[in-house]
Amino acid sequence: QLQLVESGGGLVQPGGSLRLSCAASFTLDNYAIGWFRQAPGKEREAFLCISSSGHVRNYIDSMSGRFTASRDNAKRTAYLQMNSLIPEDTAIYYCAADGGRACWDRSMMTYDYWGQGAQVTVSS
Repeated sequence: QLQLVESGGGLVQPGGSLRLSCAASFTLDNYAIGWFRQAPGKEREAFLCISSSGHVRNYIDSMSGRFTASRDNAKRTAYLQMNSLIPEDTAIYYCAADGGRACWDRSMMTYDYWGQGAQVTVSS
């Protein structure tokens, strides 16, 4: 099976941090990893992408200083570090893999494989 498994979500207080992991059952050497989130009542949106070689593209300026994407291809895992979380960050967070290597665009249609989603709730 070719799949991505996310972990690390949960409940966190405002100002806190979480790190999501996105573990692949396949080598990630040729895949860009996109990060999406879907807040309650809103559409899913891409906010980060990290290329197969580690180049990061930020799509939402207000998130770029608090959210950091990284990857360890040897471990077949991508990571999302989330800092200084605010209630508006509450959403389901998804990782997705794109075999095109680079971060071509923000479309969900670009991505070949998806994680199951990780719920992140920021609340006091």
